[in-house]
Amino acid sequence: MTWRQLLLLSCLSAVVFLAMMQESTGASVGTRQVTEQEAKEAENRQKLWADELQREYYEEQRNEYENFVEEQNDEQEERSREAIEQWRQWHYDGLYPSYLYNRHI
Repeated sequence: MTWRQLLLLSCLSAVVFLAMMQESTGASVGTRQVTEQEAKEAENRQKLWADELQREYYEEQRNEYENFVEEQNDEQEERSREAIEQWRQWHYDGLYPSYLYNRHI
């Protein structure tokens, strides 16, 4: 009769051991799912941060280029204005505007 009790006790302990193993595996799977989700969220945050940095960089580059073009246009307008003013001073005789202004069409 002792071998029956020993067999019953070993089967019972095996069932308890398997139940505990199943619970621990379920908990680790749940933890793994949570950590995978957190990892995906962290990766998405990094991508968004990188996109924001790239957007700021390109915006800064565009602003610098626009400022450069505006300065170039201002300088060109100033040179043109100075050339026109010099031409007017050269052709002005003090009495009348230049003959180009008085010609009849």
